[in-house]
Amino acid sequence: MVNTFRRFALVVIALCLVAGTVPAAYGDATPAKLSASDQADLTRVEHYLNEIKTLQARFLQTADKGTQTAGTFTMWRPGRMRLVYDPPVKDFIVADGWFVFYWDSDLQQQSSQPLGASLADFFLRPQIDLRGDVTVTRVVHQFGVIEVSLVETADPGKGELTLVFDDKPLQLRKWRVLDAQHLTTTVALSDIRTGIPVNEDMFLFRDPTAAKHH
Repeated sequence: MVNTFRRFALVVIALCLVAGTVPAAYGDATPAKLSASDQADLTRVEHYLNEIKTLQARFLQTADKGTQTAGTFTMWRPGRMRLVYDPPVKDFIVADGWFVFYWDSDLQQQSSQPLGASLADFFLRPQIDLRGDVTVTRVVHQFGVIEVSLVETADPGKGELTLVFDDKPLQLRKWRVLDAQHLTTTVALSDIRTGIPVNEDMFLFRDPTAAKHH
């Protein structure tokens, strides 16, 4: 559980209606050859993602070997998110605008890294742009679904993030992460709500053991 959790946290920050495979040129940031239709889809995706300021959804995370865990994902752009697993799992991730914190309930300790050091930053930045520091490697549009795969331009070997959208209306439904070890983690969203009020306090990291010491 811990390895799966950390792999998801470090790479995502993130569903397969269309089958995904390990890309033949994995580790390469060669841009996809995009048709006019692909470019139009990317423009729609950018606009859709940038319109989302707050979002909350249920998620089902499927690890490379099929293990599944569920929970709730909340996002407040720019910079803040909280991902909490359902009991009995007590691990969680929270981003406060500057850092991403990972709570490991088995070890009873937290680790953290700057927000900009993980692909969580892609979702949480003030303006999402599918060019520049990210490179689009594939756009697939079929069966009413759009898939957009991308890597970090400067370090494509970190992994590949694939976003999966329902087309009409456009809505993010899944993401899939292929990490540096060629292991895939899939996250499917349901009960998606956007434009909801959120409590700023939920995006602050609080040590779950602190209350036990008072």
